[in-house]
Amino acid sequence: MKLVTAQEMKEIDQLATEKYGIPGLVLMDAAAKQVADEVMELLRDFRNEDRDSDVPPVDRMPTLGKVVVLCGGGNNGGDGFGAARWLSCYGVQVKVFLIGTSLDKISGDAAAELAMVRNAGIALAEVQSEEDWLHVELAIERANVVVDAIIGTGFAGELRAPARRACQLMNKLGKHVLSIDMPTGVNADDGSASEDAVRAEITVTMELPKTGFLLYPGKELAGDVCIASIGMPTKLLDEYASGKYRITPQIVQKLLPIRAADAHKGDAGRVVVCAGSPDFTGAAAMCANAAVKAGAGLVSLLTPLSSRDVLALKLTEVMVHGLLERSPGVLGSAAASDVLTRANKADVLAIGPGLGLSDSTQEAVRDILSKCEVPVVIDADAITALKDNTEVLTQMTAPKVLTPHAGEMSRLTGLSVEEINRNRINVARKYAQEWQAVVVLKGAPTVVACPNGTLYINSTGTSALATGGSGDVLTGIIAGLAAQGISLAEAAVCGVYLHGAAGSMACEDVGLAADEISYYLSDARDDVRHEAACVCTRSRKML
Repeated sequence: MKLVTAQEMKEIDQLATEKYGIPGLVLMDAAAKQVADEVMELLRDFRNEDRDSDVPPVDRMPTLGKVVVLCGGGNNGGDGFGAARWLSCYGVQVKVFLIGTSLDKISGDAAAELAMVRNAGIALAEVQSEEDWLHVELAIERANVVVDAIIGTGFAGELRAPARRACQLMNKLGKHVLSIDMPTGVNADDGSASEDAVRAEITVTMELPKTGFLLYPGKELAGDVCIASIGMPTKLLDEYASGKYRITPQIVQKLLPIRAADAHKGDAGRVVVCAGSPDFTGAAAMCANAAVKAGAGLVSLLTPLSSRDVLALKLTEVMVHGLLERSPGVLGSAAASDVLTRANKADVLAIGPGLGLSDSTQEAVRDILSKCEVPVVIDADAITALKDNTEVLTQMTAPKVLTPHAGEMSRLTGLSVEEINRNRINVARKYAQEWQAVVVLKGAPTVVACPNGTLYINSTGTSALATGGSGDVLTGIIAGLAAQGISLAEAAVCGVYLHGAAGSMACEDVGLAADEISYYLSDARDDVRHEAACVCTRSRKML
């Protein structure tokens, strides 16, 4: 599913008008109707609740419902005016309040919608004085649904007084809140939010989802996101190159490797995993096991000799080989040579989980990376080995994917963890291009950035994945998928989706043991096939 920024959506709007001849007012009114229809769904839920209540029929509300629409002075407010008119046509009692500006300053298509509201005789008022604010509060208290049409996708920075006060009222009074395009106070591009940003129950956005819907805290504040069609040409939406995608079952299904009916283990790919040390055998075991469960035909684990016996007991389906050590758990040049000999005969190398941080081991890792001839998945201690040595990445001839969490990305780039998490999309994209590597920036959500600038944001997962070993499992999944003949970028996209989906199946909240993720991969893959077959033909769909 294609994602856009606020500016990109503005460009699409302009193209729809200038290239395809669709007047802006037509698009605005189509958006307004979609909003009104979604409000009617909320009111239907309310009426069903009311029907089941103990309130005597004579005391129940005789109308379809009461709705308050809070409008700003821009196009988002224009959508709100139009929604109010449609709701009035449906028989709903509507009150419209203008926040932060005056009626005579409304211009463009929003002014046309405002004129229709006035002509329809819908209750309409500016909010200027304290008495006006009291009227707003009273109206919201009596309403069933509040429509937030104050700012939308145009927000950045901090909320100013009138909009902030309106947001505080919506959040305080506990009504059903529907936001148009983006909750007021939430940045449509990076999901950042002002302190008093609207907490919406549902957000109706037009044609394409905005990147801020997938990034926290915007993801949480937007509630359920409805993507509404407003009549934009399919050709325009398909051809617009945003280069950003939400990973969906449809995307994953197209990329997943397909195994022939007569395939044997050699056809299913060979993975070499270089991981583990005496104190961290679990990381190596989980990574290797995940490669098996992801479908790799043959998986070999190369680990320091002092870890071999423990890992041979842990792993039944994996061939475990001991590497020569300088001291227990410490690798040197002889180990690097052995890893390269074995890895270059395989289809993919995964390196790093639990490998150790001694200077000698880190030097061996850099030697392996610089000379490896097959695709490499670089994780954990192998990422740390690149601190102050990222030139190794640009000198590598083999394709590579890095799987850092924010802390590891901080070590590589010098950026703070806070800066990385505030700007996950741009950070991942920048360094994917700079290092000519696929960058899987793990977190909530995980972002996959490709060297060509294409970017994917994952849509699966749960906070239960915040447990030791989860990243080691992801590394194994990506390596296992890549060994089966798809590119590292494709394996990364599929891998993060399946990893999140399997984690959700294994545990919704807390208490997940990371190795459990691997055992739900088959179920997650089955779900992908089922979901990919479901095609939405309605004028709206949920994100």
